Amino acid sequence: MILPGLPPPKPIPLKERAALVFVERAQIDVADGAFVAIDADGVRTHIPIGGIACLMLEPGARISHAAIALAARAGTLVTWIGEAGVRFYSAGQPGGARSDKLLWQAQLALDPSARLRVVRKMYALRFGEDPPVKRSIDQLRGIEGQRVRHTYRLLAQRNGVSWKRRDYDPANWNSADVANRCLSAATACLHGLSEAAVLAAGYAPAIGFLHTGKPRSFVYDIADLWKLKTVVPEAFRIAGRVQKGKLDMPIERAVRLACRDSFRKTGLLKRIIPGIEEVLAAGELPRPEPPPDAIGPAFEEEQSGDDGYRG
Repeated sequence: MILPGLPPPKPIPLKERAALVFVERAQIDVADGAFVAIDADGVRTHIPIGGIACLMLEPGARISHAAIALAARAGTLVTWIGEAGVRFYSAGQPGGARSDKLLWQAQLALDPSARLRVVRKMYALRFGEDPPVKRSIDQLRGIEGQRVRHTYRLLAQRNGVSWKRRDYDPANWNSADVANRCLSAATACLHGLSEAAVLAAGYAPAIGFLHTGKPRSFVYDIADLWKLKTVVPEAFRIAGRVQKGKLDMPIERAVRLACRDSFRKTGLLKRIIPGIEEVLAAGELPRPEPPPDAIGPAFEEEQSGDDGYRG
């Protein structure tokens, strides 16, 4: 409850939140002022909605208007996903809320030279070294793909996992092998967190640089910066435990817990928005001045970056 005469509370900065909460087969509502998930037996589970970055709703979850409104006020992204995140249906806060940042992002994407500089910076951050000179975006995409496939093979060997290639059918989750199921569940976690960061920073998920033509192209760009250092090793580690018969819980739950621990260990929530700004700054185009009534940072603190929330 907001006391009379006091301004409404501002959202907690993304870097100070927990990463993700998954909900399935429950009714989500606001009860007695709290954001809760109610299961089939009527048991309430309190969800600290203002303290998480992204709420991911799986099949069987229903959410009320009051709950969506509260999540929006808290600046928490709500997404509707398929089982274990293998499909992404919709997001509760689409688009960015800062026109100056959207214009800057679009200018960078439309300028061929600036876009190439951004992609080269992404490559450098991802692999810890500068990309080869005089390469086009398509050529860099091919080199990156080779390095990723090589990393997959190394991680599979290290964890004793049978591995052929990245292969899964979004329409048939159980048809994929264990390693691909682990990778799909792990990347779903990272994509949800990355989209929450993109929106919190005030940018558009669809305007990508290396990835293009998809509703979440920029989300994939940003997620790939940390993918090989966070969720991919955890996915292969869990797959190795499955093949050795050492896993005592469902695969998807084990992957989510491992990703949660990886996000905490690497401090990803504190790095992801500054990483977005660093990547875009590499395009070397001046930022447009924000309009006078632009939404400010969630908290007035140095380099918060969380200025994409809607009021």
